[in-house]
Amino acid sequence: MPVALTPNLAWMILVVAGLLEIVWSVSMKASDGFTKHRFTAITLVAAGLSFWLLGLALRQLPVGTAYAVWTGIGAVGAAVLGIAFFGESFTAARVGCIAFIVFGILGLKLLGSAA
Repeated sequence: MPVALTPNLAWMILVVAGLLEIVWSVSMKASDGFTKHRFTAITLVAAGLSFWLLGLALRQLPVGTAYAVWTGIGAVGAAVLGIAFFGESFTAARVGCIAFIVFGILGLKLLGSAA
C-alpha cells in the first residue's frame, strides 16, 4: 500500500528530484558522450532516482506545477554549474534569464493552489 504524502513532504521530494536532475545533467556532460564510465553510471543512477522521486511527488502535486518546478530546478542548476565548471558564458542577459526561471519556480510554489 502506498504511503500517503502530505503536500509539504511532496514538495521536499520534488526539490530532491530537481537536485538530482542537476546531478544527472551535469554528470552527462562530464561523461563526454558516455565515454567516461564513472560519470555515465552517476548519470543513470541520478536520472533513475530523479524520475522515481518526481513520480512520488506527483501523487500529491499537480502535474503541470510539479513538472515545471522539477525542470526549472534542473535548468537553473545546470546553467549555474555550466558557468562554474564548463566555462559557459556568464553575461547579464543570461543571469537575468536564469533569475526569471527562479522567480517562476517560486511563483508556482507560493501562488499555487492548496498543493
